Amino acid sequence: MLLLGLILIALGGLAIVAAVFAVDVDGKVEYLGQDVSGLALFLIGLGAGVAIWWGFSIFKWGTKRGWARRKEQKKMEELSEKLGKVEGRDDDIHDHADEDRPNL
Repeated sequence: MLLLGLILIALGGLAIVAAVFAVDVDGKVEYLGQDVSGLALFLIGLGAGVAIWWGFSIFKWGTKRGWARRKEQKKMEELSEKLGKVEGRDDDIHDHADEDRPNL
């Protein structure tokens, strides 16, 4: 999801940069070598803005999800380590308990 968000942000940014630097206004509007109307240029800008907004939203959501996953993984590793220690102690206790008992 992070990658998709970054791609949308980059595409929106490229569209805006192309509109700012590649538009010739000599009685007509030219965007990347194509004649476009004012309405079409507005819609391109609107689409670029929406792509950037969606990109940030997806990026934020993906970051939160990844952060939660890492946090959960860390907690599971800690619990697994604690369980391993407890199981190790139980084995030691059982081994020593048999040695301390008198044989009948």
